[in-house]
Amino acid sequence: MSQDLHFDNVTLLVTHYNRSRSLERLLTTFSEQGFVFGDIVVSDDGSKPEHLERLIELEKELNYRLITTLKNKGLGNNINKGQDAVQTPYTLYVQEDFEPKPAFATHFKDALAFFEADKTLDIARFYAYFKYPYTKTYGKGFSEMKFSASPLQNNHLKFYVYSDHPHLRRSTFPQKFGRYPEGIKGDITEYRMALSFIQNKGRGLFFDNFNDLFYQKNSSDEPSTMGRASWRESKNVFALAARAVYLQFKLLRWTYDALFKKL
Repeated sequence: MSQDLHFDNVTLLVTHYNRSRSLERLLTTFSEQGFVFGDIVVSDDGSKPEHLERLIELEKELNYRLITTLKNKGLGNNINKGQDAVQTPYTLYVQEDFEPKPAFATHFKDALAFFEADKTLDIARFYAYFKYPYTKTYGKGFSEMKFSASPLQNNHLKFYVYSDHPHLRRSTFPQKFGRYPEGIKGDITEYRMALSFIQNKGRGLFFDNFNDLFYQKNSSDEPSTMGRASWRESKNVFALAARAVYLQFKLLRWTYDALFKKL
């Protein structure tokens, strides 16, 4: 096996909930592509017994450490307890319903080299649903995300400097940005971490061709556990108009939060 994909200083952290087949596919794909991590941590959020039993079986087969909880406590708790178990300088965070594409290896090595060379970088994002709107070219297919509270930058997507999609981060991330808030919905957990990232002046990279490195696979037997309001997805002209007004309100509210809200 090639030593090029041995990352002793990186822990693969996977959060899991009721999708053991997806987890198996993710870890098997990493192994088949030749990845060897310093450690693999699977943090489970109180899955059903049939999935938990499979996780225990896979722990021996796929050589990871399973961190469990007796009941579902939400995204924030699941990431926190998983990150607490990490013992390496870097964390590659991936949710269980993703799968790396062959191109990921090269660009992951590039990101890791950037982190080694520039100690002020906090995160490198490898997947997204949309391009981050305000960036500066960094190198090797990555751009640096540039957040400004200025009203001249009026795209609300600028607040998504942090995302729970696959990313590399330093394992000291909680010391700089705090622990994930617990006991709230997953999308609010993600938003509040993005807010902390902004307020604590985080620096992050974004891979420009963000659909080239990971598949997100939600099969019919293991669908996504996250949902969105139907009106936000509708193409109806009235729904589109309502969404436009809603997004401008969101921009103003989030700008206020970034400037004045105490976390």
